[in-house]
Amino acid sequence: MYRTHRCGELRMAHVGQTVTVCGWVQRVRKMGGLLFVDLRDRWGIVQLVVSDEQPELRTNLESLGREWVISVTGVVRERSSKNATLPTGDIEIELQNLTVLNKSEVPPFTIETETDGGDELRMKYRYLDIRRAPVRDALLLRHQMAQAVRMYLNRRDFVEIETPFLIKSTPEGARDFVVPSRMHTGEFYALPQSPQTFKQLLMVAGMERYYQIVRCFRDEDLRADRQPEFTQIDCEMSFVEREDILQEFEGFMRHLFKEVLDVEFAAPFQRMPYSEAMAKYGCDKPDLRVGMEICEVTDSVRETGFSVFDSADYVGGICVKDGAKYTRKQLDALTDYVKRPQVGATGLIYARVEENGTIKSSADKFLSQELLLQLANKLAATHGDLMLFMAGKRVQTLVALGALRLEVARRENWLDPHVFKPLWVVDFPLFEWDDETQRFYAMHHPFTSPHPEDVELFESNPGAMRANAYDMVINGTEVGGGSIRIFDRTVQERMFHALGFTQESARAQFGFLLDAFRFGAPPHGGIAFGFDRLCSLYGGSDSIRDYIAFPKNNAGRDVMIASPSSLDPAQLDELHLVIKE
Repeated sequence: MYRTHRCGELRMAHVGQTVTVCGWVQRVRKMGGLLFVDLRDRWGIVQLVVSDEQPELRTNLESLGREWVISVTGVVRERSSKNATLPTGDIEIELQNLTVLNKSEVPPFTIETETDGGDELRMKYRYLDIRRAPVRDALLLRHQMAQAVRMYLNRRDFVEIETPFLIKSTPEGARDFVVPSRMHTGEFYALPQSPQTFKQLLMVAGMERYYQIVRCFRDEDLRADRQPEFTQIDCEMSFVEREDILQEFEGFMRHLFKEVLDVEFAAPFQRMPYSEAMAKYGCDKPDLRVGMEICEVTDSVRETGFSVFDSADYVGGICVKDGAKYTRKQLDALTDYVKRPQVGATGLIYARVEENGTIKSSADKFLSQELLLQLANKLAATHGDLMLFMAGKRVQTLVALGALRLEVARRENWLDPHVFKPLWVVDFPLFEWDDETQRFYAMHHPFTSPHPEDVELFESNPGAMRANAYDMVINGTEVGGGSIRIFDRTVQERMFHALGFTQESARAQFGFLLDAFRFGAPPHGGIAFGFDRLCSLYGGSDSIRDYIAFPKNNAGRDVMIASPSSLDPAQLDELHLVIKE
């Protein structure tokens, strides 16, 4: 055997034992007549020690470089100077023998908790980056979560079933990644954006409870919480209504929090209609760790002579507690923030509630003290608070206020990553209208069932229809979403028609599903959780890349293996492909 024990498992109970451990050299340190080596494996770090009384072993130890792979044998002893920050900090190994298993070149960055390597460099040498404790621990957390997912779903009689990766390209959603077929000239597979139709077919097949921790693919612009390939916890159930699914997967989420973080929730998860989320928080995934609810004041500021308010479709504001202390520089910075293209506001009106009860605003010329006091009453602003107002078109202004609310919370450090506020957002619109193409698109996907009482609006008023859908939101992140599915062929055909499909195009794209509905499809619904997002949320990180072993960069490239790359001309010929310049 290479080893008898792992570096990170040695404790006081092992004192006096002769052990053999293996790992990577973290660092070599000299202190007086003693020489210390920190040896690291996946389980942790242990200190090795050798004295001047062992000159040959000392010389060998001094020659070691960072990241050399070694095996050592020695006696575990109690440390005279203990390290309370290490689990192995009470002991050390007094060396008797050293074997170098493999040497290492000097690594391109320091393999420490805090490293001097930038993102691109660490992605190029990701196998070295994973040796660092934060990345290693992130992957171990991912493993722990996967085990907890399977534990719960297996106990609840779900069956894990794999679905194909080489499927048919279908419209709606993001762009597909496509794979050319060698055997079928001019034809292509698509990589699945989700297993949506397959899990519905499994319900038609009578499997009743399905799940899969599955890889999905979307060709879309990237950011911290997106990757071209990502992982979903995909679930589907038969003979259920919305309440069944909300209860089942609230239990699932409680289980994950308890198993992984030892966090429990006393109260049921809050439920909030989409319309309320937009009106109060300016987004459909509200972060409830902080208050600052948006308050509409449109009617209160009509006919003030202030054109910014008088001409606006909507005027709303938020109250920043103790925000009256903000300097002009800080307020200008917030104004610059909301004017960014990604926020889209034209400006910001502010009003401070002074200690003497008077209110000073950036629009004092137009807003009377009486009106400002009315606004303070509406926003529940008191002495020392700051009111921030925006005006414009309703939806755009709400979204901008929602972004401002979160920016203030970030600057005030009010978003504690160790506090979790889960909720269900329900009653989404079924469709959203696109002015550019002059047509409706499915807000979720074309298999989402409408509310039963809205079915008759397909032809007369599709924009008013509500989806029988739900999202799980935690701390401003949509971690999961799903719906009750359409299972009636006639309703599915009406849905396709509302989305602009002709009968022929619907048949060409989804004929297999429509055919399946002819043979006794049960009522069914499901949900998919973003596994990478859940891992980053539980780990307290903003980026899912930290929880993926070999992620792509923001340009969608794997700089470690230099992918994507060109194909050899012979491969292109075999696939009957020509690259167009």
